[in-house]
Amino acid sequence: MKPDTPTAMRKLIDEVRDAMPFEMPVDQMCSGICTGCAKKLLDFLAIQLEEWEMRIDQGEVPNLGELDQLGKTCRKVYRVLEKNGLVGVDVVAQAS
Repeated sequence: MKPDTPTAMRKLIDEVRDAMPFEMPVDQMCSGICTGCAKKLLDFLAIQLEEWEMRIDQGEVPNLGELDQLGKTCRKVYRVLEKNGLVGVDVVAQAS
């Protein structure tokens, strides 16, 4: 059975929070390759996630289009962070 959209949105938000380096220090984030501003993108994405959490807590039910749109936004931000070398397999290996 598929989850309802609020549950799916919360799951997406949790997965994004686990996958994105929201807690990375700015000096580490802004060193090296820069294709798009990682700090601004992460700030934007954090605001989007917080807004959706608040809206769901207030009883709003997201539709499938809104769920899909947030997913697309997250994938785009992830790709930019990947190009900048801030996420992905190489970053996990460096952190170990």
